[in-house]
Amino acid sequence: MTTAAQEVVTPTVRASVRRSIFWVSMVAVGLLIVLALALLTRGASAGGAALSPANPGPNGSMALAEVLRSQGVTVTHAASLVAAHGALEETPTASVFVVDNLGVLVGSQLERLQHESDHLVIMAPAYDQLEGFAPEVAPAGGVEGVLDADCDVPAVAAATRVTGDGVGYRLIDELSGAMECLDSGAGVKSLVQFERGDGLVTIIGTQAAFTNEQVALNGNAALALWLLGTSDELIWYETSIVDAAVPGAPTIGELTPAWVSAAILLLGLTIVALALWKGRRFGPLVMENLPVTVRASETMEGRARLYQRSISRLHSLDTLRVGAISRLAVLCGLGRSATVDEVVAGVTNLTGFDEHWVRGVLVDTVPHTDAQLMTISDSLIEFERSVAARLSTSTAETTTAAAPPAAPAIPAPPTPAPPTPGQGE
Repeated sequence: MTTAAQEVVTPTVRASVRRSIFWVSMVAVGLLIVLALALLTRGASAGGAALSPANPGPNGSMALAEVLRSQGVTVTHAASLVAAHGALEETPTASVFVVDNLGVLVGSQLERLQHESDHLVIMAPAYDQLEGFAPEVAPAGGVEGVLDADCDVPAVAAATRVTGDGVGYRLIDELSGAMECLDSGAGVKSLVQFERGDGLVTIIGTQAAFTNEQVALNGNAALALWLLGTSDELIWYETSIVDAAVPGAPTIGELTPAWVSAAILLLGLTIVALALWKGRRFGPLVMENLPVTVRASETMEGRARLYQRSISRLHSLDTLRVGAISRLAVLCGLGRSATVDEVVAGVTNLTGFDEHWVRGVLVDTVPHTDAQLMTISDSLIEFERSVAARLSTSTAETTTAAAPPAAPAIPAPPTPAPPTPGQGE
């Protein structure tokens, strides 16, 4: 026979929704992030990549490609390495302008392009690419500012001055017939040109000079047109993600920064931890105990016993003093934000007690025995009674409009004396 009926309540729809609102919010935030990335990617693809002959934006090079076409140069836009080799098969004497924004090419691929073309122009190659293609040349950091012509390369001499914003290079080993141009200081050059086999190779780092935004400044147009217009055929090779699958090219994992894998792992562990924390735990149904209401007097007695066991007389007295000062401030009409000095003055004025004794009871006196603690506690109670009595008398006098009677004489308890040295509990 059961003593009480136990009712098992199935969660309602509202409760289920309230429990799952966290996951719904996480999914919504994830969808918003994906949508934002999609919009950004779409916007970037609509404008085109940097130095692309099909990009009319500030960082594109459509203006340069159109000027070359107007000068009689056939510009072929190759969007992959396969397309570049196909175009070279049709026009073996063409020049090749390599723009590898993704950094997917390797040295062997650049060597093949150089053997198949008469003039290979490489825009801002990275260290790994140069190590496999021209180990005598190495990147030397970023370059900014306008650079003056300082060599006999026809393109540099025609330009006179060039916007040098981009990448600088330096020779780290002997390279026969190499010419270094556009010095930006400390031996850093923005153009290195040398012959290899029957062809010519130009490594150029002045990326800003080839953009739509700055090609018309200084001698940038002359530099670009002389470099890319040496042949009637120009293959403008712009790498794409498809080239990463070419044998010998870096994989997607190699192109991915190291922190991405760590971030994905951390995100996965966080999701698992949230699932374990917030997920519903299955098990036998049990009755949940209702909260227990504890009376204030029981709480007070419990705290008092804890203070007594730890011999925390001052802590106990401070608790009593804080409550007494707060209540006395209200009784004196000062408000709970009143300072201790204001409360001491108010109590003194209303009760006529000695101000030093009032301050000692409310603040200064430190109890060293239980007897002193009880004496100070009684004095706090006496303060509240005396102030309340004085206020009651004042209210009655105001109501009846009678002559004020003499204030009742309330004897002040003696000031708790500090214990003598060596006095016990």
